[in-house]
Amino acid sequence: MVRVLVIDDSALIRRLLGELLEQAGDIEVVATARDPYDAREKIKRLDPDVLTLDVEMPRMDGLTFLRNLMRLRPMPVVMVSSLTEDGAEETLEALALGAVDFVTKPRGDTAQGLEAYADELIGKVRAAARARVRPLGEGGGGQPLRPPRRLP
Repeated sequence: MVRVLVIDDSALIRRLLGELLEQAGDIEVVATARDPYDAREKIKRLDPDVLTLDVEMPRMDGLTFLRNLMRLRPMPVVMVSSLTEDGAEETLEALALGAVDFVTKPRGDTAQGLEAYADELIGKVRAAARARVRPLGEGGGGQPLRPPRRLP
């Protein structure tokens, strides 16, 4: 069972991500947090396997929290934000800081679109749970340790 902590300042997004992740029989959302300060206490108490993390939040932004987390207690993180799109500056920074992957926030226009989104999110959380991360600053930032790719 993959234990996940969902961190987002929007109660609606926290609830939606929790519901989507719980659809997978092997993922349990152990808690949600409204900001990094709330998350810090829940991480200490619940020891989740994976975090989903928003970028834009009050009191402390997600990238600052990610930087601190990877320096002090590295763990797999999937960024979930309207700012994290392929090639976006925030995405590149999050990956450089050690985030395992990213997904944009759901735009749930249709049930079919939300179903595809759930599949993507669940797949990325499962993959993140298998990633080995290292502290920020140890050989290339907080980049996940991945097996070397074999060339064809």
